[in-house]
Amino acid sequence: MPEEGSLPAGFLWAALPVYNNRETLRRVVVETLAVVDHVVVVDDGCTDADVGELLAGLDVTILSHDRNRGKGAAILTASRYIESRGGTYMVTVDTDGQHLPADITRFIPAIDPDNPAVIIGCRDFNTPNVPGSSRFGRSFANFWLLVETGCVVNDCQSGFRAYPVRELNRLTFSGSRYDFEAEVLARAAWAGLGLRMVDIGVIYPKPEERVSSFRPFMDNLRLTHCHAMLVLRRLLPIPHRKLVRRQKSFDLSLLRHPAKVLRLLLRENATPEGLALAAGVGMLIAVLPIFFLHTGVILYVAQRLRLNKLVALNIQHLAMPPFVPALCIELGYYLRHGRWLTDLSFATVFRQFSARLYEWFLGSLLIAPLAALLAGGIMYVTAAAIRKYRYASAPERC
Repeated sequence: MPEEGSLPAGFLWAALPVYNNRETLRRVVVETLAVVDHVVVVDDGCTDADVGELLAGLDVTILSHDRNRGKGAAILTASRYIESRGGTYMVTVDTDGQHLPADITRFIPAIDPDNPAVIIGCRDFNTPNVPGSSRFGRSFANFWLLVETGCVVNDCQSGFRAYPVRELNRLTFSGSRYDFEAEVLARAAWAGLGLRMVDIGVIYPKPEERVSSFRPFMDNLRLTHCHAMLVLRRLLPIPHRKLVRRQKSFDLSLLRHPAKVLRLLLRENATPEGLALAAGVGMLIAVLPIFFLHTGVILYVAQRLRLNKLVALNIQHLAMPPFVPALCIELGYYLRHGRWLTDLSFATVFRQFSARLYEWFLGSLLIAPLAALLAGGIMYVTAAAIRKYRYASAPERC
């Protein structure tokens, strides 16, 4: 990987999408120019100032949208322009003043010209004035990326990133606003690009001084829709178009060595988050009344979502009859009739099978997600405690 200053001329550009950040824009551009020679500012329909006037005298390229089309659209406009000018990588820097353009130097060692990847700047939240919504949003986004790709990234919401422009311009996106930054990571991983991380600083102004274009209701609604569509796409047995070919993760010759296969399965997505997700998904499916299909469905979903298959498959035994199905039937009966079923037995179940099956399904719609949350939570706490114990008890190394 290259060291600072070793990249070819014109290899690395900076892209700064801007929408109504007149107070901070010029300072951010000046600080970016101190690190990167080629800077593109995309005026995404600004209404608070003339971007050209604000940046007068600075050696930057200004591209303009006639109306506000969203941050994702601005990033893609910059990416297409940079590729047309021979650029290879693009670092995106927010213009609200939260990013430190000097941190661009931290991305350079992570760039491998022969191994394209999206490099994410993970913000240090041990700093004043970090909103609680940002902490929650980061955890929320990290969780959904894990579901969608099996990849663990520490800060999926950070807009400070480096993209390989050729690959980025060949991906297709449905979102163009804040949902773009969630979607692009999933689609990049599906296309074979790596997801790498570097640590960066961040500055959060005091609440009364903070300016944000994020609209909590509409943008959170877009993000929810985006993640739902990505998970559904991930579950479809349709291969993703690969822009980067990587080695197959499983060598068929290993089948001659069952012990090695078992060790691989045990280590598969074995982070506390990954194990918790595997337990939750396995329990969710196990509670549903899909007779004789639980194992097959769990195995399929675990494979598509790159979950730990051993955990997902074995957790289903906790939902075996009679207790969990009986609980679902009782709850479903109560939801239908407003009273509990007092005569629940094998005889009544099979005599009135169609009614009991409907009540089982109805009750499972409530019991399944609750059981999944409980199983996932217990698994996460247990796995995190074991990992912490192992790290604490490991001998020091030189």
